[in-house]
Amino acid sequence: MSNGRWVGSWRPHRPRGPILAQYTSPGPKYYIQGATGYVSHIPTKRKAPAYSMHGSRPPLSKECSPGPYPVQSSMSNRGRKSAPAYTMAGRPRVRVEITPGPASYSPEKSRKIIYKSAPVHSMAFRTHGAKVDSTPGPNTYMIPEVLGPHTVATTASPSYSMIGKSKRGCFHEDLHKTPGPAAYHKPPIEVYKKRAPKYTMATQSKALRTEKTPGPLDYVVGKVSLVKSCAPVVSFGIRHSDYTTPVIVDAY
Repeated sequence: MSNGRWVGSWRPHRPRGPILAQYTSPGPKYYIQGATGYVSHIPTKRKAPAYSMHGSRPPLSKECSPGPYPVQSSMSNRGRKSAPAYTMAGRPRVRVEITPGPASYSPEKSRKIIYKSAPVHSMAFRTHGAKVDSTPGPNTYMIPEVLGPHTVATTASPSYSMIGKSKRGCFHEDLHKTPGPAAYHKPPIEVYKKRAPKYTMATQSKALRTEKTPGPLDYVVGKVSLVKSCAPVVSFGIRHSDYTTPVIVDAY
């Protein structure tokens, strides 16, 4: 193609890479990285450790040994011993670099690299260029206050205010408006001290008058065994239990 004719100021040549206009399908546009090797490895797959093998080391020459070297006069067996020396040099030139701002990065596009996910393939129309999303700028956000008592992100220091003198406790306060000793209610002594027992005297209740109480003849003194011990009492009863099954005989 280098021997073609000139078209104006441009001459046909072999392209360095695939051109999307020469294909009818979006094939060359999408590329899935391989899972083998360590060059251009797909980030969603695990990469195995890579080892390299190097050739043998050349033999050392006989002359590569440390020979006699000069020793400075200020060097002793305990280290350097010399007077302090000062030098004067020019001021270093500070180079100001232009660093990218927060809007230059797109964190939302790095989810597939940080987290593990399966490869996703999509088919879309051919675009003329990269689509720029309308992201909010730095002036859109409201930065919280740092100074003053109403801070959100930092610890607020104590704030003091100056106001006028209060009328309460001042020399020109009207003391006649304050309550006197008679304005307070005196609580009973039983509230804050130990209370003594109280007794009351009342008439006999009507319930004791109407009810009939047993007299001395209603009790049998001889049968009482709770106060003193009594002789053993013997009684006659049946030999077997009432719940025992009797003998059943067939009648002829």
